[in-house]
Amino acid sequence: MKLWRSLLLVYREMDVRLLLGRDSVELRENYRCVERRTTETHRQRFHHIAGEREIADALDSFAGFPQLVFELTKGAAKIEPVVIKVDQALNSLTRESETRFWPSPDNVRSDLDRFAPAGKYHSIFILWPQRDFKNGTAVPCDAWGLGMAASKWSNGATYAAIANASSAAWTNETRGEVWLHEWLHGVCAHFAECGHLMPTRDADGGELHGYVRSSTGGWTDYYRDLMNGNVLENGKRFGIPSKAWS
Repeated sequence: MKLWRSLLLVYREMDVRLLLGRDSVELRENYRCVERRTTETHRQRFHHIAGEREIADALDSFAGFPQLVFELTKGAAKIEPVVIKVDQALNSLTRESETRFWPSPDNVRSDLDRFAPAGKYHSIFILWPQRDFKNGTAVPCDAWGLGMAASKWSNGATYAAIANASSAAWTNETRGEVWLHEWLHGVCAHFAECGHLMPTRDADGGELHGYVRSSTGGWTDYYRDLMNGNVLENGKRFGIPSKAWS
């Protein structure tokens, strides 16, 4: 599709209680215990409120996302962005792995159903205050962002969650790049379902395919080729063909 209606839900406040720790593990060899780990869990509260500068930095980056998509596809794809600042605090997170929590569609269900019912948007983004820079606390999380394909879980839209970050993090990449990167995970899945072959690791495959991150342009050289079906892998070109956007 050429026009991607995209919604960003901004959560300035988060108030969650998470159970942290690992399950006990016992390994045995010939009935002899060779390793034992004691279960240590505790419930910890994370109450974070993002500062005005943190929100402003994120919104400035998001404002650059539509132009970045337009430029990298030479106008073949366009983003129609909508930003909604959510009044209530984010009050639950989903455990994705031993060291990662994130705001899944389940955690923002009421807001998804209210602001983004099925069919209204093609892509949904969540901004959440993972870090409290003033107090030095952070929800355990392995990545700045996480993106996934559209599904019933996300009301039929691609879904991506991006955490708050320092000003330096936003300026250390092309304006809008982190939003583009996570969006591409969902978009690549969409076009793969349409029969277009994606390069290995899709949006994460830059270094794997011989690209080098630029100090000024980030990974946009790779994204440009990915979004125009021009990533070389085993002598063949992979990615989203330019004509597929129309």
